[in-house]
Amino acid sequence: MNPFLDLLLFLATLIYSYLEAFVKLFVPVKRKSVSGELVLITGAGHGVGRATAFEFAKRQSRLVLWDINKHGVEETAAECERLGATVEAFVVDCSKREEIYSAAEKVKKEIGDVSILVNNAGVITAADLLSTQDHQVERMFEVNILAHIWTTRAFLPTMMNNNHGHIVTVASAAGHFVTSFMVAYCSSKFAAVGFHKALTEELSTLGKDGIKTTCLCPVFINTGFVKNPSTRLGKVLEIEEVVEALMEGILTNQKMVFVPSNQRVALLLERLFPERALAVLKKLTDVKFDAVIGQRSTQ
Repeated sequence: MNPFLDLLLFLATLIYSYLEAFVKLFVPVKRKSVSGELVLITGAGHGVGRATAFEFAKRQSRLVLWDINKHGVEETAAECERLGATVEAFVVDCSKREEIYSAAEKVKKEIGDVSILVNNAGVITAADLLSTQDHQVERMFEVNILAHIWTTRAFLPTMMNNNHGHIVTVASAAGHFVTSFMVAYCSSKFAAVGFHKALTEELSTLGKDGIKTTCLCPVFINTGFVKNPSTRLGKVLEIEEVVEALMEGILTNQKMVFVPSNQRVALLLERLFPERALAVLKKLTDVKFDAVIGQRSTQ
């Protein structure tokens, strides 16, 4: 193709995409069924993972739940069974690659092929970079991004053979926007967002259009992992509203789910506004939370 025709094709695609998005504002979006799908959720013993398991259970999915906390994951499993779902619970430390691969093999041999993978497990340490201990940095990367890669490598081959599946990355607004006293955490979540985008692109290049991907990016959630979070221009989210948005994203095959959705505007402004204006805007938001500052420990 010559450059002129390439430009015409681009403009035509751009206009079509905008028209399609406009029409979708008035036409109900079709939601897919997840009944009978084998759904594996990491970090299912608490918070977003637990609430997500409940939603899949209500939709007659079969569930495999992983968590490092035995009591928590068993509680989640019991409630999912009460909701009518078939459930298997595993105690898995997602910071350990060997445990992930071992548990994955057990799932494939004893239960079946996972068709929806929800990479939800995550850890956070709120501290300035020099006060964040080495093992805390390592654990954030091991759980928040490396575990996503290991689980995906374990279950993706069957999805590719069937050209069917869905891989969900639970990331964070901290994967797009930075904040002080979360340097390591933000870095791990930026990596998670990058993983989602790169995987999405690779599956498209390979022609695996039956495998969908969704990335969840919420602001602070009331889960207790971050102590006393607050912001002047927004609110701390409740678990239920985050999971509602996540399930809507999965069922309608949305690639990126922001909670609240106005983060899309903030992301655009960050690319358009000069640095000085952004600094003033960040002061207006006045994001606060409890953090360890000035301890300077690396052990």
